[in-house]
Formats: sequence, C-alpha cells, structure tokens
Amino acid sequence: MKNKIVIICGPTGIGKTGFAIEIARRFNGEIIGADSMQIYKYMDIGTAKPDKSERELAPHHLIDFLEPDKEFDVGKYMETADAAINDISSRSKLPIVVGGTGFYIKALVHGLFRDRTVDADVIKRLEQEKDEKGSHILHERLALLDPEAAQRIHPNDSFRIVRALEVVEVTGNPISAFQKQHGFSSQRYIPLKIALYMDREELYQRIEQRVDIMIEQGFVDEVKSLINKGYGCDLKSMQSIGYRHICDFLCNSISWDETIRTLKRDTRRYAKRQLTWFRQDTDMIWLALDKTYQAEELIKRFIEL
Repeated sequence: MKNKIVIICGPTGIGKTGFAIEIARRFNGEIIGADSMQIYKYMDIGTAKPDKSERELAPHHLIDFLEPDKEFDVGKYMETADAAINDISSRSKLPIVVGGTGFYIKALVHGLFRDRTVDADVIKRLEQEKDEKGSHILHERLALLDPEAAQRIHPNDSFRIVRALEVVEVTGNPISAFQKQHGFSSQRYIPLKIALYMDREELYQRIEQRVDIMIEQGFVDEVKSLINKGYGCDLKSMQSIGYRHICDFLCNSISWDETIRTLKRDTRRYAKRQLTWFRQDTDMIWLALDKTYQAEELIKRFIEL
C-alpha cells in the first residue's frame, strides 16, 4: 500500500507555515519541509524558517539540518523525505508536506526520470573540470547544448549541471527531452494536493511587508554572521533570493535603496514563478488562506477513503 500524504504548497509569503500547523494539530500530523532553503542551518530570517515556538506546535522534518556549504539536490531530498514519511506513517500519524519548492514536491510524488548515473567515467571527468574551472563554465556549455535545462538550473547548481551534461554526452540528446518523455506520470504516494492563493496585489503587499520585517529582525546581521563563519557569497545557498541581495550590498557597494528595491522585486517575481508552476498541476486544489475549514473537510474525506 502506498502511503497517503497531504501536500500544502503555494507562493512565498502567503502563510503556508501557520496554515499547515493548524492542519497538523487537527489531524495528528507531522510536517515535512519542501523548501530548498529552509534545510540550511543559520539561515533563519531570510528563509522565513518556522521558529522554535512554531516547531513546538507541530513536529517538523527536513528543516534546519544542513550546513550552508553542503551539496543537496532533489535526489537527496527524495531519500530524506521518504524516510521521514515512512517513519511518520509507521506511527499512525499524517505526513504533511509543506513548502514552495515545486520541483521537490513533484519529484517526491512522481519520481525522477532516472535515479542513477549513466556513465561514472563521464561524471568523474565533468566533476574534475568543475573543480578546476568552476560550475559557471560548465553552465555556459550546457546553455549551448540544452538551453531549456540551462534556463532551469542555477549556474551554481553543479550537481544538476554535471548530470545534465552527462546525459547529453552519453546519449546525444538533452536531458530536457528525456524529462518530457518521462512526464512524471507515475505516483510514489497517494497525495492530496492543496495550494494556497490570495489576490495578487495583496500577496505582493505581504511580500514587501515581509521584506521590511526581515530587515527589522536583523537579516543583514544574519548574512554578516554567515560570512564570518566562512560561508562565502559564492555558495549556492548564499546566491538565493535575499542572501545574494544582502551580499551585494555588503561586498559590492550596492546602495541600500537599490538592495531593498531589487529584493522586493525579485521576491515578487519568484512568487509569480511558483504560482505558474503549481497551476500546471491539474490535481491541485486551490484554497484561499482563510479557508482552513475547507481543507479540514477535504483531508477528513481523504483519510477516510
């Protein structure tokens, strides 16, 4: 029997954490993070990570467990989330997957089109080239060979860059083509997918207010502390939204007004991309943030099926 899981997703800033905690308390559930940034230690303010009091209200998994300079990819996410889901289900509790990283959620439910290395020698050579020349050089090559994949993969995401180049070299075809053929049609779990929404302008106002609150909470000091700990601004984790903006302010003499302006703009754009991603999933049930009671009815019927 496949495990049942509830998924609560949506754009940044919409209020997924509070919504999910209410659901977890109502249904004896535990929360599994699906956020590619909340996994990192010491990165609390800029990721809007659930704080200690929120984590005491409901158990959280896959949050605040990894050093910011450690590699983490969707394959590792699936492995770690699978273990958490199996553990939670074995204790007759409800696994609730919560976050805004759409690719993590999609891969968790449907799997990846491949889960192992095709040619270890090619991987080894590409890894060596990455170490010698940097991931940006490999990303530029990928942009020529598979522009669609390069557009989705960050230039600092060396793991996915190397895997994408491996596929092109070994098969002669881009990884994006294989992913389309795979179609993510199988299901590893039985999911109930709930996406939160609100009026676009209201969401953007919330995002801008959250940026202001992050600054008041000491976001700049948090980034300074990370740098002092030895986590450079060139790390993949430090190139995420918010952290790269503060890094530019601290290291590249970007004005404070420009820093805040671009941070708010880029966060709004990220939220828009998240909404576009989740709207492509025809199984998604969209609920307004204040409709917790509707979610409870849906989940109750889902559990009883």
